[in-house]
Order: sequence, then structure tokens, then C-alpha cells
Amino acid sequence: MSDDLDPDRLTALEEKIKALKTPEQIKDHAEEHYSQAQLAWRMVIELVAGLAIGFGIGYGLDTLFGTMPIFLVLFIFFGLAAGVLTMMRSAKEVQMKQQAAAEEKGDASGD
Repeated sequence: MSDDLDPDRLTALEEKIKALKTPEQIKDHAEEHYSQAQLAWRMVIELVAGLAIGFGIGYGLDTLFGTMPIFLVLFIFFGLAAGVLTMMRSAKEVQMKQQAAAEEKGDASGD
């Protein structure tokens, strides 16, 4: 073997190594897809939890006071409103994270 290093071969090798390191982009896309599904389930759970808590409080108050449908219906609507409000907060949080990531990506590509 010779001790002479061919610069063209080294450049080609570096390009191959760089090309093999790029599949991380595919991984990021898969994580993003998983993250979107996770976010959807989170929002559904928040809405159902709000309704369930409202139902429980309304039913408990109606049982305590003997006024069956009044508090039940009222607190179901309160639970629905609370669930929707929590969903909106979650959506706003995700939107802020996506904007921050887009700004970071824009700053990184601008360098």
C-alpha cells in the first residue's frame, strides 16, 4: 500500500458519509407524525375529561339537593366549555412551538 492519499477519494468518501447521516430527516418526519397523533389524543382526552368532571359535579350536586336535571345539565355545559378552552390552549401551545421551530430552522438555514 502506498502512503499517498488521493484527495478525490477522500472527498468522495466524505460525501458518502454525509449522505448516510441525512436519514435523520426521515426520523424527524416520523416523530412529527407521532407527535400529531399524540396531540390529537391529548385534545380528545381533555374534552372528555372536562365533560366527565362536569357530569360528576352536576350529578353529585343534584343528588345532594334532590334537583335531578338542573345542576347536571348546567355542569355538563361548564365541563364542555372548560374542555374546549383547554383544547384551545393546547393548540396555541403547539402553534407557538411550531413557530419557534420554524424560526430556528430559518435562522439556521440563513447562516
